[in-house]
Order: sequence, then C-alpha cells, then structure tokens
Amino acid sequence: MIERIIIIDKVDPITFYGVNNSNMHLIRNLFPKLRIAARGSVIKVIGEEGETADFEKKMKQIEDHAEKYNKLTEEAILDIIHGEAPKEMKHDDVIIYGVNGKPITGRTPNQQKLVDAINKYDLTFALGPAGTGKTYIAIAMAVRMLKNREIRKIILSRPAVEAGEKLGFLPGDMKDKIDPYLQPLYDALEDMIPSPKLKEYMDAKTIQIAPLAFMRGRTLNDAVIVLDEAQNTTTHQIKMFLTRLGMNAKMIITGDITQIDLPRSVGSGLVQALKVLRDVNGIGKVEFSKKDIIRHQLVQKIVEAYEKYDNNNQSNNHDNENTDQDRLPLS
Repeated sequence: MIERIIIIDKVDPITFYGVNNSNMHLIRNLFPKLRIAARGSVIKVIGEEGETADFEKKMKQIEDHAEKYNKLTEEAILDIIHGEAPKEMKHDDVIIYGVNGKPITGRTPNQQKLVDAINKYDLTFALGPAGTGKTYIAIAMAVRMLKNREIRKIILSRPAVEAGEKLGFLPGDMKDKIDPYLQPLYDALEDMIPSPKLKEYMDAKTIQIAPLAFMRGRTLNDAVIVLDEAQNTTTHQIKMFLTRLGMNAKMIITGDITQIDLPRSVGSGLVQALKVLRDVNGIGKVEFSKKDIIRHQLVQKIVEAYEKYDNNNQSNNHDNENTDQDRLPLS
C-alpha cells in the first residue's frame, strides 16, 4: 500500500469537489478499493500502486476539464473515469468558457475581427461606442492566453480622468479613489475567472489592474496589456504607454473618440496615435459601430438619439454662424 498526494491548484476546490462534496462522493464510489481524503487543495489517496497511479491520472484529467470549462458535471467525471472523452460543449469560435461554463465568443462580425486581429498583431486598436464588447473581448483574449500559458501576466489599465467627479471629494485612500475608474475591468474578469482563482492571480500579481500613471518606467514582457478608455489619455501618456511593449507581449488599446472627457484645451492621445501610426505596418485596427452594441436593446436607441441630437445642434450652430455673418455691415 502506498500513499499519494495530489494537489488541485488549477481550479477552485469548491468547483472540483462539488456542492456539499457531491463530486467527491461520486469519485469515492467509483474507486471503492482506495482510501481517499480531501481537504482544501490536497487529496490524499492510499491503495495499491497501480490503482493510486490511475486515480492520480484521472484526477488531473478532471482538473484540466474543470479548468477549461469553469464547470464540472457528474457526466464529465463519469466519462473521464471510465476512459471516455467527455462530451465537448460545442460552440463555434469559443474564446474561453466563463464562470459556470458560459461560452464567451465573438458575437458580431467586428468582435470576431478583433479576435483575429489580436491573434495576428502585437498591437491592436479597437475603436467604437460603448456596449460593443471591445474591452470584454480584449480581456477574454488575455485570459485565454494566460490559461494557455502563452503569457505570464495580464495588465489592465485605464486613465483616471475626472469625468464630472473630483477625486479629492471621494472617500478613502488613493486606491479607494482610483478603483471606481477600474471597476469595469474587475467586472469583466469576474465573468471569466472564479472569484477564489481571480484573487489568487491578483495576490500573485499575475493579473494587475492599475491606472495609467503606474505604467511609467516599466517594460512589459510575456504579457497582454490592455489600455481601456484610451481616448482620455493625453499625447504624452499614450506615447509612454505604447513604448512599454516588451518581448512576447501583446498590447490592445480600446477607446471611443466621440466620448473624450479631457479638458477642451488638452488633445486626445488616442486621436494623435491613430494619425502618427497609420502608416506603420504590423498594427491591427478594428472599428466598431452602433450595430455592434450588444447591451440592452435600448442602449443602441440611446446612442442613435444622442447622435441625432448632436447632429441637429451642429446644424443649428452652423446656421447661426451664417446668420451672424449675413448681419455684418458691408465694408
């Protein structure tokens, strides 16, 4: 009789063991000759060498399945232990499986173009209105590359621009003041990575979320770096950010040049970067439109209503300028 110790470290033990340890009860029933004890991320098994070796192999296969799909069912456990390939959750163009096994895919042609561009280029711009999924897809691609061990870390950043709110009036220390700007990035990650694993990644700095100012002086290797809301960067900030790109790294920059919150006297770094880099080879660019909006159906109508309102205002302002010119005295 020998004892083996198996470490379950790729997935949350709660996912692996099941609600009320239902998965472990099933596994114990399927290996009646073995003595199995599980606590935390450690499984101890005692039995004959061949049986314990087979048990360890099956546990690792089950763990790999749970990591891929963020879900573990009794059917999958039975298939793996009986030596059969578990039924694949077939979906076209799945990027990753989110929390509870939800498939995350490119749901519009432009989202799929973004997936292809990120695969092809080391620097990709994703431009378009809110709700088109450009940031969500960028983060999903970063998580996939991390899970596939193509990179060692993910770095997500945003400029902390005071869009109608003053940081000084918000409660708490600097982290508390900055976090509201970064919350959409946390929200996306929480859709894709179970909470215990996400906390582990963030504690180990495998996933880092920080305001843009924290990027200065760094060279970012073996990473996916996502800059969100890039239209609110200054020209100096985006140049600083672009030059952080290191070896075996990908950079994804998202923004909406119609929603610039900078003071009128400050030029948008994103707008300038698009002009400066337009003739540089090896850079991807995907432009989204209101047709790509995948939030509540009202969001698209709201965007269209504001576009109509802005166009009418511009037309009225132009007419007023012409009227004023007509009133000028003749020289």
